Amino acid sequence: QVQLVESGGGLVQAGGSLRLSCAASLSIFSIYTMGWFRQAPGKQRELVALITTGSRTNYADSVKGRFTISRDNAKKTVALQMNALKPEDTAVYYCHAEHYSGSYYWGQGTQVTVSS
Repeated sequence: QVQLVESGGGLVQAGGSLRLSCAASLSIFSIYTMGWFRQAPGKQRELVALITTGSRTNYADSVKGRFTISRDNAKKTVALQMNALKPEDTAVYYCHAEHYSGSYYWGQGTQVTVSS
């Protein structure tokens, strides 16, 4: 059974930083595109950042220049470094793994709260 386990969420003041990490039990981690999504109360889940199997990255406009996604295929982890956090970044952050065949998996989510 595939598991994605997020960690690193918490409460931080505006302007602060947090680092999220996701550990995957995928048998061949390197063939999955990994991503971070977030969902704020009353809003739809949205893509924050993704990193392909070739380590190409893509970011939501709202986080460009502040967030950095990275992956470690040997450790089967993906991280999201979040700097200059804003109150509007408050959300539950989810780790996501997608195979080119279309199969995908979600983590259980980790809460990030940014106080003003």
